[in-house]
Amino acid sequence: MAEKKDVKVKVDAKVKVIESIEKMSVLELSELIKGLEEKFGVKAAPVAVASAPAAAAASADEKPAEEKVEFDVFLKSFEDKKIPVIKSVREVTDLGLKEAKELVEGAPCVVKAKVSKDEAEAIAKRIVAAGGICEVK
Repeated sequence: MAEKKDVKVKVDAKVKVIESIEKMSVLELSELIKGLEEKFGVKAAPVAVASAPAAAAASADEKPAEEKVEFDVFLKSFEDKKIPVIKSVREVTDLGLKEAKELVEGAPCVVKAKVSKDEAEAIAKRIVAAGGICEVK
């Protein structure tokens, strides 16, 4: 009889924990997860679950990782040559003077997104030559 009471207490404790988690905000849940990770030395990560036949078929059809084909040109900052950088940004983006100025002054930002590798490198080279600090991502 004592065993049944012990099991009932454990079930009641789980229900109380679940009910208190239901009442938490997303921020509180995030803090709870971080606390549990620190306390128990684990990392919460989603786990992909696949059936065995599907996993076997996927491994048979695996292809090598494809090379990235779209790149973003990211303006980190500009040196003391703001005007030449604005001009080069206008040339590569078709933006007006005001929009290009706002874009450059708002650095760090993306100047041009989803372009080919060659085009991204050419744009970055042009902006760097004008005095900007660029990165292709």
